[in-house]
Amino acid sequence: MLERTFCHLKGIGSSTEAKIWQAGVNDWDDILGGVAPPLSEAKINALEEGCDESKRRLAKSDACWFADRLPASDQWRMYSHFRENVAYIDIETTGTDAHSCDITTIALWNGKDIKTYVQGKNLYDFEDEIARYPLIVSFNGKCFDVPFIEKYFGIKVEAAHIDLRFVFRALGITGGLKGIEHYFGMDRGDAEGLDGYFAVLLWNEYEMNGNERALETLLAYNVLDSVNLENLMIKGYNLHIERFPQHGVEPLTEKIEPVNPYRAHRDVVDAVRAKYSGESSYRRF
Repeated sequence: MLERTFCHLKGIGSSTEAKIWQAGVNDWDDILGGVAPPLSEAKINALEEGCDESKRRLAKSDACWFADRLPASDQWRMYSHFRENVAYIDIETTGTDAHSCDITTIALWNGKDIKTYVQGKNLYDFEDEIARYPLIVSFNGKCFDVPFIEKYFGIKVEAAHIDLRFVFRALGITGGLKGIEHYFGMDRGDAEGLDGYFAVLLWNEYEMNGNERALETLLAYNVLDSVNLENLMIKGYNLHIERFPQHGVEPLTEKIEPVNPYRAHRDVVDAVRAKYSGESSYRRF
């Protein structure tokens, strides 16, 4: 779909892009081959230059160039071209303020390996790991995860970033990550019912009492937040391409979910819930 995209180019919005398609233009090569949409000569010249640069940027796998120019709601169009080197990320924290709260755990799924990072153990290894990926996928990460990461580690995350919150909002599917998972019938097994507030409580139980089973439950939850992003990304991509049947873009096949290396202990969940039953609720989203 990316090679059929024009709305990342200067002066081309969604309505102009639609006019270009209606004129029989299928992709960048059509423009460079002389197919002329009903635009001014100046716009056609700019379009040709933009398509030429787009081809060169794609050949160099320059995901950031496209991400910087595509609206957040259209960044799904990059996915099929860069999906072989993606970091699906999610963080857990002690609260919602990046200036006063800490990151407790991070989960990263790259389509092959599940990687986890824990405060006080290997958290700072994440800085080198995230630098390896040209594209990251998150849910609400543009507002939450990435600002937290950049503040906490004192770095700039250079990767292109597809935020599924905006991908699904453009489809009229709103709500938090768990709500969207339920919309698609996704099941979290023993971690069902846990949320960002409970992740804070599990960390407190681990930090204050050394309860390793609480930490494992937290990591099981965190890993699901990361791993589930891949098939959600594929679902979102496939739903979007259904809106453009004229392009004949093939849907992507969903992946078999990897085995979670961590277990959510329901007895720990019940004990922590009983212990903190009087606490006020906290929600990240």
